[in-house]
Amino acid sequence: MSLERQGADTAGSDAKNSLSYAADMTKLHVEEKQEPYSKKDNHDAEKAGLAEEGVAQQQKKTAKIHDFCLGIPFGGFVLAGGIIGFLFSRSPATLSNGVLYGGALLFLSTFSLKVWKQGKSSLPFILGQAALSGILIWKNFQSYSLAKKLFPTGFTAIISSAMLCFYLYVLISGGNPPPKKLKPSASVA
Repeated sequence: MSLERQGADTAGSDAKNSLSYAADMTKLHVEEKQEPYSKKDNHDAEKAGLAEEGVAQQQKKTAKIHDFCLGIPFGGFVLAGGIIGFLFSRSPATLSNGVLYGGALLFLSTFSLKVWKQGKSSLPFILGQAALSGILIWKNFQSYSLAKKLFPTGFTAIISSAMLCFYLYVLISGGNPPPKKLKPSASVA
């Protein structure tokens, strides 16, 4: 019995030793992990600060397409329509309206492109193009209501309406997307 008791005592002491050893190991394990977590928390906070700045930069919404991508062709269409209309009708009013509004749209669109390439806001040019589109809708709708001809006045009124909607989309969505940074090219000596 004493042998059994002695075996039980050694087994019990082994169990106590292993439990105390395990408890000591968990304390060390917990203490070791606490330091990196505190450093990691500071590091994560710095990353979060940088991430918040990145999110703030990414949150600025812009249009998917630039105003001048459709504005230049639209200005060319109005200008060409005025010239072609003059050739068929010999009406100086058609020529002057086409040259005036088409030329102004082309000017505003190309100037918007130049300003955008410099990284500046082209908001005034977008507003100007939208205003000219609105004027074209009004003038062509008046002409259509008098003559009831779908082509060219009704067609131009429809295109101008679509362009006005496009310019409003660009304005509401936040303007033109910013230009991509160009990689510096190696200079040839």
